[in-house]
Amino acid sequence: MRVSRLFAVAALGLASSIVLAADPDQAIRKNLQSIQPDLPIEAIAESPMPGVYQVQLTGGRQLYASADGQFLLQGYLFQFKDGKAVNLTEQEEGRGIAKVIDAIPAKDMVVFGADKPKTHITVFTDTDCGYCQKLHSEVPELNRLGVEVRYVAFPRQGLNSPAAQELVNVWCAKDKQSAMNRAKNRQSVDTAQCDNPVAKQYELGQMIGVSGTPAIVLANGKMIPGYQPAPQLAKLALDAQ
Repeated sequence: MRVSRLFAVAALGLASSIVLAADPDQAIRKNLQSIQPDLPIEAIAESPMPGVYQVQLTGGRQLYASADGQFLLQGYLFQFKDGKAVNLTEQEEGRGIAKVIDAIPAKDMVVFGADKPKTHITVFTDTDCGYCQKLHSEVPELNRLGVEVRYVAFPRQGLNSPAAQELVNVWCAKDKQSAMNRAKNRQSVDTAQCDNPVAKQYELGQMIGVSGTPAIVLANGKMIPGYQPAPQLAKLALDAQ
């Protein structure tokens, strides 16, 4: 059962599966896992809102629960500070996503580095995606503006699609940059097989909420869904430092 289905059964199953315990971590964890045993809970801690606990899932997703685990919320938690509403959930999710992205080995990405790097973006890409191709045509401009572009694979039509095989061809090429350039320019890339991270990166993208390409992750973990022109994207990337 995926996380999105958890809430479809929560109203039916949670009340009958409440585990009363003095330890909120234990109570929340047991009640959630009684509904979804494989729910990837990474940590449970008090939230800034009194009486509410935040449940951090692997990949950055956040849930909120009462101390006894009887009540569950999914959504944004805001805090008003200095006359402004601060989205605490978005901040926490960003930190979780950044942690996952930063753990990807450089050798498993296709990297287009800047001469004078100021920041970086990580792009979940599919070679036959029109907006991915448009973004790739602007990589030199992003590099000039100090933004390193790191590609990870996300075959949006699934691992059995022709695009997935093309991504494998790119990742298994001797010169991955050149192969990526060819693929993004709709030129053929030699068929290849190797021990590659395409499937793992596809699963990672799904875990953090990627649903289409390009999906751009800034250095602070904020996700930008879809294409952005190079000057605008560079500003967002530099502001995220």
